[in-house]
Amino acid sequence: MKTEIFGMSLPQLQTALAELGMKKFRAKQIYDWLYQKCVFDFAQMSNLGKAERQLLQETFSVLPAEIQVVRKLDSADGLTQKILLELPDGNAIETVLMHHDYGYSVCVSSQVGCDMHCAFCASGLHGAVRNLTVAEIAAQVYLFDARLAAAGERVSRVVVMGSGEPMLNFDAVFEALQFLHQPDVANIGYRNMTVSTCGIIPGIQKMQKLELPINLAISLHAVRTELRSELMPVNQGFPFPDVIAAAEEYAVSSGRQVTYEYILLADINDSDRDAELLAEYLRYKQAGVNLIPANPVPEKGFFRPKMQRIERFVSILRRHRIHATVRKEMGKDINAACGQLRAAFAGEKAQGTRS
Repeated sequence: MKTEIFGMSLPQLQTALAELGMKKFRAKQIYDWLYQKCVFDFAQMSNLGKAERQLLQETFSVLPAEIQVVRKLDSADGLTQKILLELPDGNAIETVLMHHDYGYSVCVSSQVGCDMHCAFCASGLHGAVRNLTVAEIAAQVYLFDARLAAAGERVSRVVVMGSGEPMLNFDAVFEALQFLHQPDVANIGYRNMTVSTCGIIPGIQKMQKLELPINLAISLHAVRTELRSELMPVNQGFPFPDVIAAAEEYAVSSGRQVTYEYILLADINDSDRDAELLAEYLRYKQAGVNLIPANPVPEKGFFRPKMQRIERFVSILRRHRIHATVRKEMGKDINAACGQLRAAFAGEKAQGTRS
């Protein structure tokens, strides 16, 4: 069985090559091919000897070359691309590339599926299958980097906001972020990384102990206990006032403002009273609110508020001096498929197996 080379640290790779009788300096050359040139085929690593390339091919696998792109959706404005990836074990995950005026960001998944079962999210329809590895998380960035390389572009920001709860795969997520931060890998600054959680307090506390200036985002979505528990069952184990308290400790410790994500659902959590309560809970906190007008899901009773209601919600928060923005709608025409590409793919595979 081949050893996975992608995601190895440079010392690990040097040791692995030494065991094959290869010179230490070859590790740096391979690192350059993989992480600077985005070349994942040993046969194309032209400054290595033919025998060495053959030995590498027989010994190692390179994950980005093993992952299959099985679906690709491009937004009409050309600024957003969502891809469904089939991993070598047959599981599938989604990841998204977004083009901003400051560069490119990638929203990565941390698990296959999700166990949070948020009412408005398709990612958790079938629960979590397994955690992703360090290599599988980092590879999501590099699959896009390989596409951008021809234009001389690179991914400059990473958001762990895809399928899965990052704090339930803490070690792999933060090892992947530290790997991507390395100058000889993706060289992405910690301040350009964001981890979003539904409110797993032990994970927030562990994140604080790392003392890395990574941005923290909290999926809040309601500030009435019964409503949040209905929308987000995680609230029963980690009540949102305790989550906000833990997030504020992180903000004070890291010096990084916490972002609270709040999906606006018409006639559910978008009233004046909801806005007033949200402002009350976040008053004097190092916090900003990112409001997300919902994509309609009629079968679940979720509808997008009218623009007048959205503007009213924002104005109430700002009146209380809470920094609030409405999320820029990039690729609105493909956002509705969030979590559904994987579900549809799984259904097709199951159908194929039965037939």
